[in-house]
Amino acid sequence: MEPGADRDLKKIFKKIGVPEPAPFVPDPFQVEAVEAISTSDCLVTAPTGAGKTWIAETATKTFIDRGEKVWYATPLKALTNSIYAQFVKLFGKDKVGILTGDIKENSDAPLIIGTTEILRNQLYDSMHTGEDLGADFIILDEAHFLGDPERGVVWEEIMIYLPVRIPLLMLSATIGNPGHISEWLSEIRNKPCRVVQTHDRPVPLFPMFLHPSGTLCPLLRSEPGKKKSVLHRRVTEFLKAKPRPQISLPGRLPDFSEILKVLDKFDLLPAIFFLKSRADCDQAVKLCTGEILARDPEKKAELSHRIDQLLSTSKHLAHHGQRQILEHTATASHHSGQLPGWKVVVETLMAEGLLDAMFATSTVAAGVNFPARSVVILNSDRFNGTDFQSLTASEFQQMTGRAGRRGMDKIGFAVAIPGRFMDLNHTARMVSAPPLDVRSQIKINFSMVLNLLLSHSPDKIHMLLENSFASHMITQGKRGKYARQTFGLGLEFLWDDFLIHLDFLKEQGFVSEDDTLTEDGIWAANLRMDAPLMVAQSLRLGLLPERDPVMLAAVMASFVSEKEFDDESLVRRMLPKRLTKQFLTLRRGLKPFASELLQQGFDAPFLYLQPAAVMASWAADEPWTAVVGRTAYAEGDLARLILRTGENLRQLAGVKETFPVIAKTAREAMDLILKEPVVNGQFVTAESE
Repeated sequence: MEPGADRDLKKIFKKIGVPEPAPFVPDPFQVEAVEAISTSDCLVTAPTGAGKTWIAETATKTFIDRGEKVWYATPLKALTNSIYAQFVKLFGKDKVGILTGDIKENSDAPLIIGTTEILRNQLYDSMHTGEDLGADFIILDEAHFLGDPERGVVWEEIMIYLPVRIPLLMLSATIGNPGHISEWLSEIRNKPCRVVQTHDRPVPLFPMFLHPSGTLCPLLRSEPGKKKSVLHRRVTEFLKAKPRPQISLPGRLPDFSEILKVLDKFDLLPAIFFLKSRADCDQAVKLCTGEILARDPEKKAELSHRIDQLLSTSKHLAHHGQRQILEHTATASHHSGQLPGWKVVVETLMAEGLLDAMFATSTVAAGVNFPARSVVILNSDRFNGTDFQSLTASEFQQMTGRAGRRGMDKIGFAVAIPGRFMDLNHTARMVSAPPLDVRSQIKINFSMVLNLLLSHSPDKIHMLLENSFASHMITQGKRGKYARQTFGLGLEFLWDDFLIHLDFLKEQGFVSEDDTLTEDGIWAANLRMDAPLMVAQSLRLGLLPERDPVMLAAVMASFVSEKEFDDESLVRRMLPKRLTKQFLTLRRGLKPFASELLQQGFDAPFLYLQPAAVMASWAADEPWTAVVGRTAYAEGDLARLILRTGENLRQLAGVKETFPVIAKTAREAMDLILKEPVVNGQFVTAESE
């Protein structure tokens, strides 16, 4: 690969550089949004890096200076941690608390940074007790999560339940129909919701194409008399060529060291490479030689020193398998299979400008703030959890939104790399495509029904559902077709689903015939987890280990596992008798109840022994490396299982009035599993409620 650039790039590359330092002056949309909060709710849609966080900071300061409280909710724990660190620097540690399930610190602070699920749960509690929510201002970051198929229901519930007195600020880069969301909120909250919108990127984006020969050229060109850009002639020539030049052998990754040399030649680093899989990310860093870093001994020394600093508090991370690559090549992989602590190290180094490249899966595009001068895209599709689908305009914008650092770059670049999974025509269309409309994802589940029945009759719940975004969408003409098909012309499909859940809860003794919660229903409502009824039934039948925190952690892990396992191979190994006995007792005891759930069309997770065995080893203080070595889990997956198990144990600890012994054991189990290297030791993880 010989570094080269098409002549059409000459003027573009002259724009590369660092802007002259200048006093910060807020953009008009930022000023407008801050002013809007004083009289109304506000939905801000602006490109990534445009300065939405400044709006949140400025508005938050106004409320805190008045002695009022602020709740800042995000969809991701990583983003919550990032925002927490940012606001601690701004307001001081004594004024900022964090709530993410596995982390609970300074929860009485005037500013709380937390996940949306915890805010929704606090709204449930507020409605139940009649006490006002302890907040005077709510910020919902990454508000497009309202349309997330799995978690959008939580966002919608927050917007429906939130007291009208509390102003709401929503921030997003990718919402195609902000006007519809604003209309809906204005209707249900009886107060205006202003949309503040800008399409201007603070750092302009220029899309390029890297030819397998090593020559860069524009991806697009404009034609006189045409509104839309078309593929650049060099790209068209590449697509028409027979045989078409290949950047790598079939099934192989390209030589990233060569690609980095091209980018370095034209001052396009640092770069974020978006790859298809975790394995590709880990393989990519092995293909980087570190030649670029070797030419800058001062940066190499600074990088080495900073790595030492960041890893000094974690013995495990200090010996991470990718440390040498990180230190000698200034490149790193970043994906969900890695430990949270290691990802924070990589994110910190990237944000501080000490890395030349980061290889990540597309999930990193959403909600974590470490932009680069360039983003490099190798695939025009992404895995959505089930299969691979073409990138949407919103997903593409999340990725390219990382290109160009405000205050550090005059221009940012998105570089398309040809390959088997790259559709250049689709990528070109996504450059200017508008973001997708956000659709209602409201759905009924047992936890929702139980918690609403704590404070509402079915008639009042029906009224709450009529306040849903789904109800508003139904009235939207052609745009409402999806909603009418999904929820019914008058929400009858959604309401029927509620009644089906209600009838099952009555059959099982959680709800009485007069539609109020029984004693069992009241404490079961506190089990805000994935399988609340399965756990509730386990408590009712005495199937959980009451005084053994190791075994309690183990069996709770089987309720949260996201993977399927081959338990037969595990059973043939030597496992502690008390584990197999406890587990088989639980599985046999729950079988009739699980069968009833399944017969009536509800989910009932199969309880695998393998995650329970892994958790038992970890809770019994077996070394981390040994636990990882005997499982099919990647480190990040195992950490996620442990954190989710910890959250379920926290929910168990919340039923202490009815089950005081097992609640105490649950707190002890949390202390056994929420430890290094899964969580940072500085945070409180199992404080008593």
